[in-house]
This record gives sequence, structure tokens and C-alpha cells, in this order.
Amino acid sequence: MMNLTVDIGNTNLTLGLFKNNKLVIKAALATKNSQYYAFLKPFFRKYAIDTVIVASVVPQATRKLETALKKLKAKPVLILGKNLVVPIKNRYQFPKQVGQDRLVDAFACVKLYGSPAIVVDFGTAITFDVISRKQEYLGGMILPGIETSLSALKEKTALLPKVKLSRPPKEIIGRNTRDSILSGIIFGFAGLTDNLIKKLKLKLGKRTLVIGTGGNIKFISSQCRELYNLVGCNGVGFKFS
Repeated sequence: MMNLTVDIGNTNLTLGLFKNNKLVIKAALATKNSQYYAFLKPFFRKYAIDTVIVASVVPQATRKLETALKKLKAKPVLILGKNLVVPIKNRYQFPKQVGQDRLVDAFACVKLYGSPAIVVDFGTAITFDVISRKQEYLGGMILPGIETSLSALKEKTALLPKVKLSRPPKEIIGRNTRDSILSGIIFGFAGLTDNLIKKLKLKLGKRTLVIGTGGNIKFISSQCRELYNLVGCNGVGFKFS
């Protein structure tokens, strides 16, 4: 049994090919890239794919993907939120407002690690998602992502440059503009993350599991006391308190 999973985020489209529930191939393409058909074609030529499962937070990109998959004669194609439901109890006030990526994060957390838990996803946006002891999705928080914040500094100010995301300066006090921006962004988001996790634990309990994931976790997790940094574990960190 071979399943192709596609995660469409605001920045990247990430593909995972699973054989008997084991990941065998991972690949990525910029979401704004228009060559979805060319990107997918080699996988359908080489492998007998049984099912395609899609999670997306970008409706326009979803439509582009559906067009490419139709051209490749892929079926069945199951889209989360459309013809496939993430099997977790959703306690959001308006359940349809929750992004499918957040529900998938919560469900994966429950299956892999248990609950109660907090999942912090460092992507284009940073999301905090809370799962109860009863394995229910309760809600959470949404913040601008790290690179989104760096871009905003460039776009909304007259003199600040665009700074590429990299390791934080050795000193918290920046001695030049680049280091000052990186120090503010990285140490600032790390402090914010720790503080919000502590506040959430007051409601959930001290033994709450904390999961960190997303493309930018590697820039933040080593600076956080509430996130345990696991190097070489597919960008996933976790911690019991």
C-alpha cells in the first residue's frame, strides 16, 4: 500500500510518500511555484500510488493541485476538511474556522505522544494548539511567524534592512543592525514561547507534554526552556514538565 500525502502551507508544499505507513520519500516545492504537475509527475511514473491525502491552508493552491492530480489520473484524492475529517473531537467555538494543519498537528500529537499537550508549530505563522487530557482539540493561539516578522520590519520601516534568518548572535545585546534584529527576533520569540507555554500549563497541569515542530523550530528551540531540542529528529522537539 502506497499513500502520497501532501501538506500545502503558506510557504511550502511538502510531499511525503509512505509505503505500508513508513515514510520512504520526502520532497518540497514553494507553494507559489506553478509547476505542480511537473513536480508530481515523476512520483506517479515511478510508483503505484494507491491514495493521495491532502492537507492545505491555501485554497488557491489546493485547486492547482487538484488540477495537476486530475491530469495525472490520481484517485482517490482525499482532501482534509472536504471529503476527509481529521478524527479528533473539535471544541473550537466555530469548528470550521480551524485550519486543517492545526487539527493534523493535534491528532498526530495524540497518536504519537499522548495528552494533555501543547503543540507549537513554527511556520509562516506560529500556532499554539492545545489538546485536553480527554484528547480533545480545545483551541490555541496564532502569531506572526519568525520570517514573516523579519519581512514586516523591512517593509514597514524606512531604514531597516531585510535580514536573513540564521543562528542568534552570541550576545543578547546586538552591536550592529543585523545582530540587533536577529537578537530581538530569536530571543524575543523564544521568551514569548516559554511564557505562553507556562501560562497554558497553569490551565492544563504541570505534566503537560509540549511538542515543537515546523520549519523554523531549529532557530528557536535551543533558546527555549519549555521546548526540548532534539537534533536530527525531523524538526520535532518535545518536553515533559
